[in-house]
Amino acid sequence: MLSVENLEVVYNDVVLVLRGISLEVPDGKIVALLGGNGAGKTTTLRAITGLLDVHEGDVTKGEIYLDGKRITHDDPSERVRMGISQVMEGRRVFAELTVEENLRAGAYTNRNGGKVKKAHDRVMTLFPRLKERRNATAGYLSGGEQQMLAIGRALMQEPRILILDEPSLGLAPLLVQEVRDIIVEINAQGTAVLLIEQNANMALSIAHHGYIMETGKMVMDGDPKRLLKDEDVKEFYLGLHAGGEKKSFRDVKHYKRRKRWLS
Repeated sequence: MLSVENLEVVYNDVVLVLRGISLEVPDGKIVALLGGNGAGKTTTLRAITGLLDVHEGDVTKGEIYLDGKRITHDDPSERVRMGISQVMEGRRVFAELTVEENLRAGAYTNRNGGKVKKAHDRVMTLFPRLKERRNATAGYLSGGEQQMLAIGRALMQEPRILILDEPSLGLAPLLVQEVRDIIVEINAQGTAVLLIEQNANMALSIAHHGYIMETGKMVMDGDPKRLLKDEDVKEFYLGLHAGGEKKSFRDVKHYKRRKRWLS
């Protein structure tokens, strides 16, 4: 359904951030995009959703297609109407609005009252906690509740593909598990998901295909189970080395990627 082909992105006409990346998100599948800080994951998201201009970025090479239609330079609002919806890193709910008002704002492009009600019912079923707190001010919700609200707001557009940018960031382990289960349920209901994450265990445990980025390039992709067993992935993303011992964060941060990653 979604295809990114040989994409290059430059910021401020100077800084080359993406270096010819390609990926696909098939209809009805979960695809994980992994990488450390600065790998280019969020820039990839911005290119897909059309928000590069806001950050002084430009696509200088390559194309983005949705159902075979080129959308590389389409307006962001048009991409939303075509079925691409996103949840940004850090949740970014409208803090001064209520839960209900946030959800209604998410349905802005959905002008069919019947579809809005259907989407609203879906969100309330997926997130019973939001139903309980529908009149609460969003800024006073917990971090986990705000993440649920951000996902629910995106679902109000009835997207065909949902892009999640670091949904587990800053959440306690139990909440990460809850978000994981919600993503699986959303996908089971027919929505494709592009999951952008640093949490390799969580992302690869539910994905149908995985990609790994490093310094603006795709360095590895394949079946998630195979990626989880790969020694490079285990050492760099899970902090494990021979013998299964945990390395310190400093060791992981300064891990030297093997030559085949850079080929």
